Parts: sequence; structure tokens; C-alpha cells
Amino acid sequence: MSDRRLAIDAWESLFRAQHEVFTEIACDFDDTGLSQAEYDVLLTVTRGDGMTARLRDVTANMLISQPSVSRLVDRMAARGLVTKCADPEDGRGALVRATAEGAGAFRRVASAHGRSIADRMSLLSDEELAQLRDLTAKLRSRPAGC
Repeated sequence: MSDRRLAIDAWESLFRAQHEVFTEIACDFDDTGLSQAEYDVLLTVTRGDGMTARLRDVTANMLISQPSVSRLVDRMAARGLVTKCADPEDGRGALVRATAEGAGAFRRVASAHGRSIADRMSLLSDEELAQLRDLTAKLRSRPAGC
């Protein structure tokens, strides 16, 4: 088992770094017409085949509850950014597809947002970035439990 105090210090540092970086790059969404949550939905959807993803996959990539994601997707559908329909392979599920308008809005924001992230992360070397990616993936691979 690792040193408890070191584990707590590392956790607090990771949490604070994530919060500070997240706060800094939040301005990427000012005056874009997309919220950060909407961008996150479109990120998952536009990466899917045919710019489509199951609602449960969208929810899995979000940091908000399933009902909140469903309401967000419904609001995005009302704005014409996505469409939502029943999943023919899962009677209880839904498919979310980016519209041309949604995909275009995503691409416009993604370019500037990607530059902002790359700039912020440029404090780390490529080796450090790979190590950070691998370490955070390792932390995320542990089954959830409560």
C-alpha cells in the first residue's frame, strides 16, 4: 500500500490542477453559442459512426447525472444541434445524432478549444504528457464502488 499522506497530497494536487485548468479554459466557450456541456455532448456524438452515439454513451462521458444529460440533449434537439430518436437495438435507449448545424458549431469551437488545451498543456514535455495520460487512465480503470 502506498503512503497515505502522499496519496492524499497527490489527490489534492490532481484535483486542484484539474479545477484550475478547467476554469482557465472555460472562457473558450464565451460567445460561441455552445456551453461546455453542449460541447461535451457534441464531442461524443461527432466521434461516433455517422456522427451518432447512444444516449448512454453520451451520459458515460459526462460529469452530470443521466436525467440532466437527457434534459440537456432535449434542449439541444430543440435548438437544432442534435436529433434524438429511439434506438432500434435497445427499446429503452435513444440515439443522438449531430445535425449539420451542431457539427458545424462543434468544429468552430473545437479548433480554438484544442489550441487552448495544447497551450495550457505545453508546460509538460511529450514524455510527461504520455505519463499523465497513462496514470490518469490507470486511476480511471478501477471499478467504481460505494
